[in-house]
Amino acid sequence: MFSNEKKSSKPTIMERNILAKNTTIVGELSSDGDFRIDGILEGTLKTKGRVIIGVEGTVKGTVECENADIEGKFSGDLKVNTMLTIKATANITGEVVIGKLSVEPGASVNATCSMKGALKDINQKDAKGASEKTA
Repeated sequence: MFSNEKKSSKPTIMERNILAKNTTIVGELSSDGDFRIDGILEGTLKTKGRVIIGVEGTVKGTVECENADIEGKFSGDLKVNTMLTIKATANITGEVVIGKLSVEPGASVNATCSMKGALKDINQKDAKGASEKTA
């Protein structure tokens, strides 16, 4: 009835990786943890965690993450699965695909933006409307 086996469940600890001010990385980064960027990143960043671009941080390239907070500069392709928060000091250019969006007044966003799920809903409505219009 009862098992003497102990379940070995390791707690999930998300590590925070920090790219410090006055540091430049060119290349591809991937991690399961969070990233804070206060320096310059040119390339690709993929993470299952949160990406924070600090006020003096700059990213040029592609970023794929779960959540993102942007206070600095971003240029390129940004894919955020859940929530993108754009602070008043942010400057964003490029293409953005998001789940949810929060923008503070004063932020500069010069990008094409599409929401995940919205496109799927629109396509389903169009397909339903087309089938209902038959004579």
